[in-house]
Amino acid sequence: MKRFCATGMVAAALAMSGCALNQSTSTLTATQLTQDFDLFCTFITENYAYFDLKKTDWPRACASYRERASLTIDRRVFVAILEGALGELYDAHAHLGTSTTASPRLIPTNTDVWAAWIGDKATIVEVRADSAAFNSGVRAGMTVLAVNDQPVHAATFAREPRFLTQPDSAAREWALQSALAGQQNGKPVRLTLAVADRIALHEFNPDAPRRSTLLSHRRTGSNNGIGIIRLNNSLGEGALVKAFDDALDTLRDTRALVLDLRDTPSGGNTTVARGIMGRLVAKEAMYQRHEAIGEFRSTGVRRAWTEFVFPRAETYRAPVVVLVGRWTGSMGEGIAIGLHATREAPVLGSSMARLLGAIDELKLPNTGIVVRIPTEKLFSTDGNPRESFVPCAPDQPRGATGASDDLLDATVGAIDRAGDTVAQISEIAKALGCR
Repeated sequence: MKRFCATGMVAAALAMSGCALNQSTSTLTATQLTQDFDLFCTFITENYAYFDLKKTDWPRACASYRERASLTIDRRVFVAILEGALGELYDAHAHLGTSTTASPRLIPTNTDVWAAWIGDKATIVEVRADSAAFNSGVRAGMTVLAVNDQPVHAATFAREPRFLTQPDSAAREWALQSALAGQQNGKPVRLTLAVADRIALHEFNPDAPRRSTLLSHRRTGSNNGIGIIRLNNSLGEGALVKAFDDALDTLRDTRALVLDLRDTPSGGNTTVARGIMGRLVAKEAMYQRHEAIGEFRSTGVRRAWTEFVFPRAETYRAPVVVLVGRWTGSMGEGIAIGLHATREAPVLGSSMARLLGAIDELKLPNTGIVVRIPTEKLFSTDGNPRESFVPCAPDQPRGATGASDDLLDATVGAIDRAGDTVAQISEIAKALGCR
C-alpha cells in the first residue's frame, strides 16, 4: 500500500497547505474540519475505483455529511461523520486509519461470524475457526434474531446507506455484516440465535489476540508426505518471507503442499505475496492484472498493467493446493488467484472476503486522519474481477460440526488417494465432489 498525495482538485488544495501537514487536533476549527472533509470527498470522487458497482449517489452523500462536518469541532464526531460517509460506499475495503470506541469493527479482520440474507432471514453461513464466537456455540445454519438485543432487521437498517439511487441487495448484505461486527469498544457482541425450535443468546468478543507466530507448518498424510503451511494473518509482515522460506525448506521432500490462507483477513502487500509465490513457481508468470480508474476518470485514457511473479531461491516443484474462506482477504485473495493462474493450483473452500481492489491512502492535512480506499481494480489473469473468483466448494462430510477441520482433512485424504503425479493432483477438486 502506498501513500497517496493526491490528484486533480485534491492536489491543488494540498499544494497550498503542504501534503504532510499534521496540526494538533486540539485547536482545530470548524473551517479546518470542513476543509478536510472537502478533501476527503474529492479524493474519493476522483479515485474510488468501484462506483460502477455501487448505487451510491456520492454527490448527495457528500453534501449531507459536509453539512454535519461544518457544525462540529469535536474530533470524535468528525471521525464518525467520515465513517458514515464511507459507509455510503458499502465497501469493507474502504476505511479510516484511525478509530474511536464508537467505530465499527473492520470486516473481516475483527469479525467472527459471516451471515447472509436467505429469503428474509439473516442466516449464519460461516464461523471463524478457533474464534470466540465458535467457542460460544455459534454455528453455521443458525438464524440471527437480534444483535445486541436489537431485532436484526432494525440493526441492519441502522447501518444501511441512505444515499442510493436505487435499492441494492449488496448494500443490505454489507449492513448485515457491519451490524454483526459491532463497535471497537471492547464490548462483546450479543447475538440471539435460533436453530430448529430453540432460541439461545450467544455472547462473545471477536477481538481475538494475535497469534505469536507468523505461520505454522507441519507434515501429515500417508508417510508424512504432505506439507501444510498456515499463514497467521501476517501478509503485511516483511519477516514472513524468511519464515516461509524456512518452513518450506523443511518440507522440500514432501509430495504435495497445502497452503492454508484461511486466516489472512487483514491482507498485506504485494512484496510479501510475491516472495511467497516466488518459491512456488519455476518460471516468470503473470499472476494479477491492475487498472487505474482515477487516471481514466481524469484523462479519458485507460491505463492497465499485469503484475508478474518471478522464481526465487529453490523452487518447490511438487503440487500445491490452496485453502481459502471468508477470512481470506485482499492479498490473501491475490495469492489464491495467483497460484491458481501460475500453478493451476486447486483453490478449495468457501467464498473469500471479496475485498475490492488495491488500496491507496490520503492523509488529511488538518486532522492527520488517513483515508484508505480502493483506487485500482484487480483482475485474474483471465480478465475476470478478482472478487468474482469462485473457489471449489467441496461437499462437507455429513454431520460435520466444525469441531474438526473437515476441509483440511478432506483435502489431505484426497491428495493421499490421488497419488504422486501432477496430473492426478489436478483432479483433487473433482475427487472432493466440488460443486
